[in-house]
Amino acid sequence: MRSDLPVPQTSVVRPLHAGWARSVVEPVVARGGPLVILLLLVAYLSLSAPYFFTVGNFKNILQQTAAVMILAVGQTIVIIGAGIDLSVAATLALSASLGAVAMTYWAQSVWVGILLALAAGALVGLVNGLVITKGRVPDFIVTLGTMSAARGIALILTGGLPVPSHLTAIQLRAYLPQEIIWLGSGSVLGVPVAPLVALAMAFVGWVVLQHTPLGRATYAVGGNREAARVSGIAVDRVKISGYVLSGFLAAVAGLVLTGRLNSANALMAEGMELQSIAAVVLGGTNLFGGVGGVGGTVVGALIMGVLGNGLNLLNVSAFWQRVIMGLMIVLVVILDQWRRRRFEAWGERGTR
Repeated sequence: MRSDLPVPQTSVVRPLHAGWARSVVEPVVARGGPLVILLLLVAYLSLSAPYFFTVGNFKNILQQTAAVMILAVGQTIVIIGAGIDLSVAATLALSASLGAVAMTYWAQSVWVGILLALAAGALVGLVNGLVITKGRVPDFIVTLGTMSAARGIALILTGGLPVPSHLTAIQLRAYLPQEIIWLGSGSVLGVPVAPLVALAMAFVGWVVLQHTPLGRATYAVGGNREAARVSGIAVDRVKISGYVLSGFLAAVAGLVLTGRLNSANALMAEGMELQSIAAVVLGGTNLFGGVGGVGGTVVGALIMGVLGNGLNLLNVSAFWQRVIMGLMIVLVVILDQWRRRRFEAWGERGTR
């Protein structure tokens, strides 16, 4: 058989097209796209918003974004596993309230308060995971229920008041320890501690997803649940682990936010569950699971923080800010679905 015959076009061009679409375009859009959006947003606000491009303002953005970023890391793990966690903000409030009550009204040490807060967060995540997997209830419904329940328990625990509060000063046995205040408001060599904690949690999330069996199993479950089950992956265990990690990270975010606000309350972080989801999807993670990463989530959280800060500096009404943030969440989901359909279409054309 002659070797100098021309190779049919379909055997080279179309597979090359499919490979190009998936190996070049998708990473650029999913990973580089959010970074481009962030840089364009910073450039625009630097020209239009007074005092935006200053060191002090950037520190302020990082401190304000830290809690959302930590929540979004846990949300990333859950979403990659084809789940959703609407209870993260309520878990944050419950964990922070329990820790603050323990340290102020029960006069427990800072370490006992921190352990109680982290345990509460992990417990909420465990309940979510068990009910979802063993009860075969949709993630959305379960976490919506625990969101309400966690807020209610926090209200009972705090009496509906901030902790500590001047209205209950007679019950105080101690104030919030300086370690907690430092966690949310302190700095190291001029760098705020809160974003350092957030980046540390992001690094932990990255290691879990990229370098552990749990991370690989999470991608497999999110990509194709039944195929993962057939291949021997303990799907229920993977789902439960993801929710426990999400709850644990929500508790960490609660401690950081308590330090920044110098108090905790049952209604803190309202709306942050939606902000965390928006940050995850903005960062390139597929809302239906199987694709994504923590690096993009960090950029997505920064986009949310920069946008909120810029709207404040531009004197946009708080009412309009809620409208803009809500529309942005819808737009993010639309873009995610468009991107997903586009890549699937390119892949189908390339394999013909």
